[in-house]
Amino acid sequence: MENQYFVAVIGAGPAGLFGARELANNGVRVALFNRDIKAGGLAEYGIYLEKHSMKEGLRKQFRQSLDLTNIDYYGNVSIGTSGDFTLEEIRALGFDAVLVSAGAQGTKSLGLPGETLEGVYHAKDVVYHYNKLPPFSQHKFRFGKRCAIIGAGNVMVDIARYLIIHQGAEEVTAVVRRGPAEVNFTKDEMKHLIRYLDMDEFEQEMARVRPALDTIGQDPEIGRHKVLDALAKADPKVRDAKFHFDFLASPTGMIGENGLLTKLEMEENILTERDGKTSAKGTGVKRTLDVDTVIFAIGDQVDASFGLPTEWGEFIKNKEPKFPVEGVSYESSIEGVFVGGWSRKASEGLVGYARRDGVNAAKAVAQYLQTRKPVNTKAEAITEKIKALHKPVISKEDIKRLEIAEAEEAKKRGLEEFKFASNEEMLQAMGLIETA
Repeated sequence: MENQYFVAVIGAGPAGLFGARELANNGVRVALFNRDIKAGGLAEYGIYLEKHSMKEGLRKQFRQSLDLTNIDYYGNVSIGTSGDFTLEEIRALGFDAVLVSAGAQGTKSLGLPGETLEGVYHAKDVVYHYNKLPPFSQHKFRFGKRCAIIGAGNVMVDIARYLIIHQGAEEVTAVVRRGPAEVNFTKDEMKHLIRYLDMDEFEQEMARVRPALDTIGQDPEIGRHKVLDALAKADPKVRDAKFHFDFLASPTGMIGENGLLTKLEMEENILTERDGKTSAKGTGVKRTLDVDTVIFAIGDQVDASFGLPTEWGEFIKNKEPKFPVEGVSYESSIEGVFVGGWSRKASEGLVGYARRDGVNAAKAVAQYLQTRKPVNTKAEAITEKIKALHKPVISKEDIKRLEIAEAEEAKKRGLEEFKFASNEEMLQAMGLIETA
């Protein structure tokens, strides 16, 4: 169609899918590029295993987006300096604009001694592993009987639950930099884990941190409620395991023997308050915790090798946007390239947030498009360029075939859900490569 805008959307998680739908519903042609074979991003590969109805509800919405005739899907295509295309090559294809919604694929590192020991992992890798995202699905992890998780959010809760229920961990400790009032998991998530909390030890821990709370005038009942309010709707205990909190502690290093993790070293903190914000400050006092596994659940950052300038783990945004939406800048430092979802603000909010941010990013793109004439790039030219990759590139029709194959496999095995754990298995199921 002549005079139709053509936009590339990179990343098919919630932000990308809903952003693409917003553009398509406004008459824009969209080429949706996705690193993974399946669409869905963190909604497919970041939600806890047993949340089947939540995942299926999201998949239904994603299918509706992909069913729009003016959205072309190109799965199994990576964008980045070492990808199938660089960002510059995507821009050179002649799109009217580019929306980057590839999430935050980098991992935060504290640069601590012992980070390379076997048994030390990042939360994202573990979550991708148990949700069967290739190649993480094939990684070998050393999940031992005694585990520590650095962090106090919903991801920490999910991983603690996974370690206890699916990996047979006997003791899981959440190491929390600040106090009980600063935990940021929700009651709805904590209800799945709270029965494993050793209540006697929790009270001892509350008594231990009480002087630090008193110093800044913080009522200990605030933290107690944040943790224990989940008891009212708690899941029953199904394993013989214990969960602990270790408040006011920051990791300073991991210690091992023969390349295997044996201890987590921590520094004890005190609390300070300034302008209503509570912070942790190290005391210099250190102690160790005997562990087999340490998992850092401290958030993510964007992939610096993607091709956009970064600062402090985020893509640089235009501080004086020409096309703001609700006062927020979705413009990268390159004209015509926009960012949305976790690509705009890493580790911010859940699926609903990513959806809203993707839609708002698309609205910013739409404003930009109104200032220029369509380039009238032909979709056929894009398809030809992608065919030249000489690898299986996944279409919307392929995705439907994969969904049918996985549903049949689930039925055959008597499972609520089944996922092929490797790209090769998925490609075989779609008939794109021959079965070995």
